Amino acid sequence: MALLFKRIWTRRSAWPPSVCSNINSEKIEEDTFPDYLAGRYYPVNIGKVFVSRYQVVGKFGCGAYSTVWLAKDLMQYRHVALKVFIRSQAVGRATDHELNTYQHITRVSSSSSHPGREAVRSLLVSFNVSGLDGEHHCLVHPPLWDSVEGILRRNPIGRLPLPVLRIVLQQLLTALDSFSLRTPFGPYRMDNIMFDVWDDLIFDQFEQQELESPSPREEVDGHFIYLFRELSIPDSLGPPALCDFGFPNLYRSAELILQVPWSSEIDIWNVGCMIWDMFEGGHPFSGEDPEHQIYRTRAHLASIISLLGHPPQDFITRGALRSKFFSEKGPFRRKICSLLASLIPPARSLDEMETNLLGKDKERFLQFMGKMLQWVPKQRSTAKELLQDSWLTATT
Repeated sequence: MALLFKRIWTRRSAWPPSVCSNINSEKIEEDTFPDYLAGRYYPVNIGKVFVSRYQVVGKFGCGAYSTVWLAKDLMQYRHVALKVFIRSQAVGRATDHELNTYQHITRVSSSSSHPGREAVRSLLVSFNVSGLDGEHHCLVHPPLWDSVEGILRRNPIGRLPLPVLRIVLQQLLTALDSFSLRTPFGPYRMDNIMFDVWDDLIFDQFEQQELESPSPREEVDGHFIYLFRELSIPDSLGPPALCDFGFPNLYRSAELILQVPWSSEIDIWNVGCMIWDMFEGGHPFSGEDPEHQIYRTRAHLASIISLLGHPPQDFITRGALRSKFFSEKGPFRRKICSLLASLIPPARSLDEMETNLLGKDKERFLQFMGKMLQWVPKQRSTAKELLQDSWLTATT
């Protein structure tokens, strides 16, 4: 698999010249987020040692809720990935959910022969550190290489080759089927499916590069923000693994939008949306409200209706937010009918949107997608059923 990546994608420059030359005047990394506050992030510095054991080597990346670092385990002499969360009540609840999920996975997969063991990233340890405004949650994992999202950025055509997509989906669906959580596993995003590495040399190279050429950084309110350093493509690449179980994203299911009682079937909807992104290079639904130019629930719902038609009456009736969008008879409420009607794009189908396949291949792929993107949760296929689908198991 690594050889396939080397043939298709070229490595990006680790440091964009425009950023490096203006490091003191341009916002970088987490500072580019609209709601960035330095005090919410723990001030991680390269070289710092956490809990007398994990020494920070360099920065892997960042998000709105955490920063991620390569660190050296000084007791076991190995590299680890250290994830440090921001200070936030909402993030704290999400982190608790993530920890509970990892604990469930550990209990279920105690046997080394468990079928889903390699499909989910393991948690080595968790701990808290004290910052200026309180405690920050920290998770320690085995380090992985790059995410599906990162691979798509490397690919000029912006989508996964079919053989790689099938490998990713088989691992993801195996995880869903194996662990059988009563609550959803997800949400799944392309940045929380990452590839394992069987060759630790790239982490040694990362560490050596940081020693020879320290990462550029900027200072914001007494807090240093480092540019991330990209890992090279390894010679030996392992299977994809599911990571991060904490935060919502664009792939919200219909029942979440209408607040219909939901269960693990929302994972299947989530997977369907993500498959379309990975293979078609774009999302099947749009949540951008033309009036405000931002994501709005009403625009997302309108987009789903455009593709799937109006939801069944029984489904609407079960939604706690039904009166916000629908009358008792099912159509949109008269009070907002004209507005919402204007948001619904012309009716379309997955067949019209799919542009990469032909003939039987296209037919089987669309049937596969149709098993996931269903209004009624119980009408969606299970992970076990999807693993046996003829499109996923095809060798061409």
